[in-house]
Amino acid sequence: MKNYLFHLGVDISKSKLDVNLLNSQTLQSEHFVIDNNPKSIKDFIKKLIKQKIEINNTLFCCENTGIYTNHLSYTLLGLQLDLWIVPAIEIKRSKGISRGKNDKTDAKDISFYSLRNVDKLKLYTLAEIDIQKLKMLYAEREKALKSLLLMETTKENSEFMSKEIYNEVCIINNSLVNNIKKAISKIEKRIKEIIKSNQQLDKQSKLIKSIPGVGEQTSLYFIIATKGFTAFKNWRQFACYSGVAPFEYSSGSSIKGRTKVNHMADKKMKSLLQMCAMTSLKYDPQLKEYYIKKKAEGKNSMLVLNNIRCKLISRVFAVINRETPYINTYKFAS
Repeated sequence: MKNYLFHLGVDISKSKLDVNLLNSQTLQSEHFVIDNNPKSIKDFIKKLIKQKIEINNTLFCCENTGIYTNHLSYTLLGLQLDLWIVPAIEIKRSKGISRGKNDKTDAKDISFYSLRNVDKLKLYTLAEIDIQKLKMLYAEREKALKSLLLMETTKENSEFMSKEIYNEVCIINNSLVNNIKKAISKIEKRIKEIIKSNQQLDKQSKLIKSIPGVGEQTSLYFIIATKGFTAFKNWRQFACYSGVAPFEYSSGSSIKGRTKVNHMADKKMKSLLQMCAMTSLKYDPQLKEYYIKKKAEGKNSMLVLNNIRCKLISRVFAVINRETPYINTYKFAS
């Protein structure tokens, strides 16, 4: 692990960046405010170099603020500098008891978090361009589907009002619904084109879909969430990320809570895995037999389904690592 001389905490907002430069040896810090755009960030890096700051021995750390982080991440990685993006809740909980907040103190807290927790460091890497495109298209598809569901509720009014009144919005509503459906079709077509044009993504998609119960949308989201299976070392890490890994809740001899999953998870991935688990009970005899067996033992339905979700994740990572389609060995069992 690199021995960083400086830890630079960045509190990100839409228009500006509050930056705290912390010397890891003297613990002295300096505060800066710069605009949140590539030019200002590059100018700030040049300023640090002029101040004799060893920029290659500096760790940049910030919270994950979605698209507001993009200018910083693209610029720093373009300059081949080390960047660590941490979930906001992790930094918040590491602070202990605190009262009040502002951008300046937040930047300072981030820089001290970086210094104290450098053993947890996982440098940020950008997903390849095609995966970034898929992520944006998938997000647009989700928004379009929500809009479609909302617009289609207008049809319910026809049963509770006169035709004269309903016809005022009927034509407009039908036009909007058709346009949204066309937009969704275009998005899905473009997603398929991107995957097909990328040999690796196309292969990964086919391998994932070879598993009974796993369909088009789930395979796509697996690729997006794992950055093409580069962001997670094994299926257990991804199960934790997806919120299906069980954790023990106990303390001493008196507190023994039931083992359960944690609510901090990728809820979209979790819901997709739930649907896959339900589908696999219809099309996978092995998992169906497992479900029936565990139910007969008195296990809770959701507990068994959660186990199946974990099994599906392990299968996905197995076919990706082997680079061969899923083979149902159950049918060969005597």
